[in-house]
Amino acid sequence: MQVTSGHERNADQIAYWNGPGGQRWSDREAAQEILLAPVSQILIERIQARPGDRILDVGSGCGGLALALAKQVAPGGFVLGVDISVPMLARAQAAAAAELPVQFALADATVHPFEPASFDFLVSRFGVMFFAEPVVSFANLHRALKSSGRVVFACWREPKQNPWMMAPLQAVYRHVPKMPEVGPEDPGPFAFASEARVRRILGEAGFADIAMEACALSLDVAIGKGLEAAVQSALEIGPASRALQGHPEELREAARQSIRETLAPHLRGDNVILPGSIWLVTARA
Repeated sequence: MQVTSGHERNADQIAYWNGPGGQRWSDREAAQEILLAPVSQILIERIQARPGDRILDVGSGCGGLALALAKQVAPGGFVLGVDISVPMLARAQAAAAAELPVQFALADATVHPFEPASFDFLVSRFGVMFFAEPVVSFANLHRALKSSGRVVFACWREPKQNPWMMAPLQAVYRHVPKMPEVGPEDPGPFAFASEARVRRILGEAGFADIAMEACALSLDVAIGKGLEAAVQSALEIGPASRALQGHPEELREAARQSIRETLAPHLRGDNVILPGSIWLVTARA
């Protein structure tokens, strides 16, 4: 199974999410769902899906949000989750109960020929920050929405607002060179951190009534399993993990100790709580 047609400038992202990176996210699906449950709850409450609604979930990954929404739109509704990652969609498809009105498609949302004016909602949990040409991508998605359609998605605010990701990375940087800097508009987790940029992209793609709400989070990076689980998580996924790729084991062990020292002050029982922050973005077609 492969993406049959993708925007040429999204080729790097398609390769990444179908390689070891995508497999790591797939392998950690259960843990990530627990970690990001507060974000899912914010989205679900804002979407307020009803029976009969048709929802397009972009960058649906392992399907957690799509499956939750499918329960709300039944009977008579439908959820389509699209993603470019074979391993993550395999997880989503395996978790989809036969009675749920949900389907998953391996597709690049930038160019996929969605049925025009067929969805009530465009939603995403961290799936829209990886487009190389986001105006083109959102213009294609705009065509898929009904004239009354609504947009609700979550994206990360700037790195300094997200110590849950950045604190382990800074600990790792005591031992390895910094990774090449990513431009503020390059695809990646913080590509939509700028409020002005997001408003410009959505406006140029045809959306109106754009609103952005900063939502503070408290995230348990240990997911209730204690300090060592939080340390291991940082070593397996996220920016600290990427920074350590290709380095020898002795250096990784030194980095592990630094991560442990960094996270230990945040230990509360079996939880390691660090702050994060998202933009909750809403708009109308």
